[in-house]
Amino acid sequence: MRKFQVTVNGNTYEVEVEELGAGASVAAAPYVAPVQVAQATPKAVAPVVPAPVASTGAHKVVAPMPGKIVDVKVSVGQTIKEGDLVAILEAMKMENEIFASASGTVASVNTSAGNMVEANDVIISIN
Repeated sequence: MRKFQVTVNGNTYEVEVEELGAGASVAAAPYVAPVQVAQATPKAVAPVVPAPVASTGAHKVVAPMPGKIVDVKVSVGQTIKEGDLVAILEAMKMENEIFASASGTVASVNTSAGNMVEANDVIISIN
């Protein structure tokens, strides 16, 4: 038996190899004893998420599904009626119109065009 020290991808191994005569066949695979090498584990970094804008109105219009806001059709202080178009949400490559759930004045607009929203995120609030 002959012993060798082999480095593979930064890991060092001690290997014992049996020397065979000419024409002999290999009966078993050689034993490889791994040498423990400490590796640094990458630390998980939390994604930066902007703080949600506080909604102040009594009635809230929420996103029915996750998607991207294509356009917001209202602004703060604007008077709207129940059923008015307030935003367009793109989900699964389809544009969905979001309508006001109550009549009143827009108290806050909590998103803008290009923002991603999750289901039940507040889009606008109405007083």
